[in-house]
This record gives sequence, C-alpha cells and structure tokens, in this order.
Amino acid sequence: MARALYIHWPFCLAKCPYCDFNSHVRERVDHQHWQDALLADMRHEHALAGGEPLDSIFFGGGTPSLMPPALVARLLEEAERLWGFAPGIEITLEGNPSSVEAANYAALASAGVNRVSLGLQALDDETLRFLGRLHDAREGLDALEVAQRRFDRVSFDLIYARPGQNVEQWQAELQRALSFGTGHLSLYQLTIEPGTRFATMVRQHTFEPLDEDACADMFALTRELTAGAGLPAYEISNHARPGEESRHNLTYWRYGDYCGIGPGAHGRRGGMATVRHRKPENWLAAIAEQGHGTSEERPLGQREQASEAMLMGLRLREGVDLEVMASRFALPQEALCNADKAAFYEGQGLVWRQDSRLGVAENGMPLLDALLGELVPEELVEP
Repeated sequence: MARALYIHWPFCLAKCPYCDFNSHVRERVDHQHWQDALLADMRHEHALAGGEPLDSIFFGGGTPSLMPPALVARLLEEAERLWGFAPGIEITLEGNPSSVEAANYAALASAGVNRVSLGLQALDDETLRFLGRLHDAREGLDALEVAQRRFDRVSFDLIYARPGQNVEQWQAELQRALSFGTGHLSLYQLTIEPGTRFATMVRQHTFEPLDEDACADMFALTRELTAGAGLPAYEISNHARPGEESRHNLTYWRYGDYCGIGPGAHGRRGGMATVRHRKPENWLAAIAEQGHGTSEERPLGQREQASEAMLMGLRLREGVDLEVMASRFALPQEALCNADKAAFYEGQGLVWRQDSRLGVAENGMPLLDALLGELVPEELVEP
C-alpha cells in the first residue's frame, strides 16, 4: 500500500499570473485549526491505507514554507507515529525564496525536513516582476544560499521560453543556475494555462507567447547543458545528479500509491483514486462534518490504471517495462502499447526498445505529447 504522503498547504501571499495550482490568498489563517484538520485528514488516510513505513513526504502548495515550523513538526511527528519512517526517508517542502521564509529554514530542518524545492523561477528582477513574484533576484539567491547550508538536498525551479527571451539569454541564465551546485533542477517552459491571468493577457494581446521553434531550441539546449553538467533529465522537465532524483515524484511517475491530504490533494491507494475538496473553506467544513476532506473516491479500472501508468512512465528516461505492467494489470502486452506505431517510431529514432522495456528517446522528448497519443491505445481507457 501507500509509502508516500502528500500534504497540501493551499495558501500564498499572492497569486502568480501563470499559476493554475490550488492556491489561495487569505488575510488570516488559524494555524491551530488547520493543524487539527490536517491531522484528522491524515488519520483517516492511514486508517484506509495501512501502516507500511513511508519512503517520502512532500509538502506542496500553495506555499508550504509559510507554515509555522511547529506545525510542520507536529504533522511529521504524527505521520511517523501512524506509519513509521523507512530508513533515509525523503521529506521535501516547497517554498518561495523570500527572506521571511529563509529565516524559518533552520527550524524546518530541525523539524525533520531534509529536502527543499525553491521557486526561484528566474534570476533577474525584470522577469521576476513579469512573473508576479514577490522576491527579487538577490533575495532569491540569498535564500538559496541559506537553504544549501541547512538542508541535505536542494532543488529549485526556473521558467524559460518566456516572451521575448532568446536562446543566448536562456543559455547564460541556465549556465549561471548550474554554477550554484544544487543536485536537482526543475526547468519548465512557460505554458499559458486556462483560467490564469496570463491566459487573459494573451487573449487581450498584452503579450505573445514564444514561438514553437524557439521553444524547441531552448528545450534542446536545456537537455544538452544539464547533461554536460552531470544533471541529466530523468523526467521531461526534471534534471538531477544520479541518486538525487525526487523520490516522491518518482512515486507518481512510476504509478505507486500515495496518500494525499489537504485541500485539493489527489491520492491513489489500492486501486482507488481520491480527491479532496479544493476550496479551503469547503475542505474544513468536510473535516468538521465527516472527519476527513474527501470529496471524491472512486475505483480505478485495470485498463484505466494501465493507461495512466503508461502515460506517466513514458515521461521518464527509464521508460516502462511492458512485461511488468502486463503482469501488474493482468493485461496482455499488446493491449498496453500500439506495437506497429512503436516499431515505426523506433525506426525514426524517437522511441527505444530494450527487451520488454519501452521508452521515448532523446530525439522524441520534444514530441512527447504527440508520441503518447500514438503509443498508448485510446481503447485502453475504459468508458
């Protein structure tokens, strides 16, 4: 059963214009109330998910670095009491690199957090203002320096393929980022998500997204520079030194079980998909009424699970083992993948096969979404 726990903290100081995550701005947060509610949600999941020791815990958001360290410590204490911790457990907390949050890093490390993921997003003030960030470049780099002193493992995010950005500018920025020596980088192309402020701005012609050719050139450069620096891509947007991959995110991409608590959190356990109420107030009301924040819990059919596992596993450099998948989901290998299409794209150098393992080749990664649509049969998903 589940060996990973996701805890969602939904609050931010401001809503970034590109963000479609479940984040909310509130003038006041009753931390004791939220602690009690998160503990109730956690206990409910444990009662259903069993007691196998946890390999990873991930505090996501929102901005979890705004959580009081004492609250983080209490949640970790309860998680360890309920499940127990596997040796070397990875405990990650996402945060913004502000001086206020950096001041909490020592206390968060003492609470048990051993990995942080910082949302630097860019290394210059003009871009940070465009992205709606509250920190400036100097503050971000100072926070990164503090994080590297306090935590065993540090990752940070950058957004590239921004309007007006060229390949030379991104090369300089990425080379600077690599010089900081972190063991993990999450590097995302700017995407215009429906319902965001950026989507409205594009619709109003306030700015134009970068063209596809420039995005493709930057993607190729990103793969080349990170690999050359010893942080090859292990997932389409994530790069790490060997051994420093995000263990928690690998649980998702390898289709492992995980418990998700807090507003809007998704989870998967024992063939069931769980979703929590998205709005903080609705989630709190559900906790008060039923003792947990679940809004939906439904069984996943074998074919739906197999389809999801294929779509996520092919994001990884390691690909998927069709023989293992066939056994796991009690399906023939030919049901999992369109063999003719796989053979065709293998001949084009876009897909690789090794024994029963299938993966997307380096040349195919820029075309990943299109390849997934070709390789994973539509009929695999049950109606």
